[in-house]
Amino acid sequence: MKTELQYLVYVTVLTGVLWIPYILDRAAKWGLLEAVGYPENPPPQSPWARRLIKAHYNAVENLVLFAALVLAAHALGATDSAIGTAAIVYFWARVVHVAAYTFAIPWVRTLAFTVGWLATAVIGWYVLQKIYS
Repeated sequence: MKTELQYLVYVTVLTGVLWIPYILDRAAKWGLLEAVGYPENPPPQSPWARRLIKAHYNAVENLVLFAALVLAAHALGATDSAIGTAAIVYFWARVVHVAAYTFAIPWVRTLAFTVGWLATAVIGWYVLQKIYS
């Protein structure tokens, strides 16, 4: 399996499990019956859980771009070490972003987001080069 596809799987799995900790926090804060229902005025979740929810939303939004570009690169045969490296960098940037967002580390969060965005841009650049060459 190509490196970029392997890391697309890793990023997707990471994004797919991010909800688990904040749902456990919700059940702990609200009680199980309220957590599976639609309470009128639920108590707030833990601050870290509220931040993790936002990090999860951000991960989903960015996964759309990353996945589309990795799959386009693969379909075009535009796969090389630069794209594989960009996919690895993107994955680790997302791991750091989630941790920094959850634990409220502002500069690290922003830096990790930027690194992930730049990795996505590298893949996009290679895809566009392949399309127009």
